[in-house]
Amino acid sequence: MNAMKQNASTTAELDYTLLILIIGLQAFGLIMMFSSSYPTSFVSFKGNFMLIALKQLLWVGLGLTSMVIAMNIDYRFWQKSALPLTILILVALTAVLFFGKEVNNSTRAISIGPMDFQPSEFAKITTSFYIAAWITSKGDRIRDVGYGLIPFSVILGLLVSLIIIEPDLSTSLVIVVAALAMFIIAGADIFQIGFIFGLFGLVAALLVSQFSHAQNRIRLFVEAFSNPFQSSSPQIKNGIMALYEGGWFGKGLAASEYKHGAIPLVHSDSIFAIIGEELGIIGGLIIILLFLFFAYRGVRTALHAQDAFGTLLAVGITSWIVGQAFLNIAVVTATFPYTGIPLPFFSYGGSSTLANLTAMGILLNISRNGRGGFNFNANPRLWRRNRRSRVSNTHRGRSPQKSGTTAYARNKR
Repeated sequence: MNAMKQNASTTAELDYTLLILIIGLQAFGLIMMFSSSYPTSFVSFKGNFMLIALKQLLWVGLGLTSMVIAMNIDYRFWQKSALPLTILILVALTAVLFFGKEVNNSTRAISIGPMDFQPSEFAKITTSFYIAAWITSKGDRIRDVGYGLIPFSVILGLLVSLIIIEPDLSTSLVIVVAALAMFIIAGADIFQIGFIFGLFGLVAALLVSQFSHAQNRIRLFVEAFSNPFQSSSPQIKNGIMALYEGGWFGKGLAASEYKHGAIPLVHSDSIFAIIGEELGIIGGLIIILLFLFFAYRGVRTALHAQDAFGTLLAVGITSWIVGQAFLNIAVVTATFPYTGIPLPFFSYGGSSTLANLTAMGILLNISRNGRGGFNFNANPRLWRRNRRSRVSNTHRGRSPQKSGTTAYARNKR
């Protein structure tokens, strides 16, 4: 009887607002994916204008199933499984380099029967697991260079190096952003943050110097920044034209002209351009607001998490989804150098859809197990070299908080 009461209480703490938001985003995404994909599907599959949408619908079904399963697995299970899962994904990333399928001069996926499996998409999840578990195990020592900054840089460098080699710079960037967000929340000081951003800038410059296609994208970005309508890149120019011609309210659902061959990857990386053309500036702003609201619910989940691992994992997942969304939008609007990256919930892609929805299940489980109060100091002292971690309960040996007692509540006493 007590167990049943506890389960009922736990279920009642699920963030239904977040759940509805996720389902709403995915439903909206399916509508826009079908609208943007049917011309390509008609041409590529001999008159079958539904095939791409049906494939995506199948992946969404698998993703929602995975989300429900993950939603009912205690998120602390992933803390214990972080190391073996990370090793597994490293093996898969290595296998891609030798046995992967090359598409557009990149080797990112392994073909398994009729499906393509892209390990880098799942690396976003496993990296969040591992970094959150590793930071939690370090506790307050995360602020010491020998225990925090150096090992963090080595671990992160190892995890993203195999993805960079593919090459897949955009996924690497998303993983770095999520990992940095977790590191900063855990208690990194100004020196460490400055060092990491400086190091990241140096590595980015080095990578650009080594990849001719990256140099070309930087050149096209600089060229398009002053006048994107005159860009020599059809993808940049036509994407901006689609957004411009959409006006405030758009041409109407399914009424896009630019999806008929003018913009490549129109149902995946460039889908935001079609959204802007069909739904206008208002439609684009609604999507931006939805992702901002998702960011708020994700941060709220982190603030109410039961322990440090839950806080950090929620921050990592939220930073990954929101960071990737705004990176995609920035690319389409020519405010960031072009890089192929899907818009979460909207773009076509099996591995990305499955990984995103699985992560949503984990985020929902963190909210389900939340205490209901703030669980860490919400006033980071970034400008002072305080020696405390901003995440509570980071020491393994520290006794757990009493039920209903949070750092926020104790500070109010």
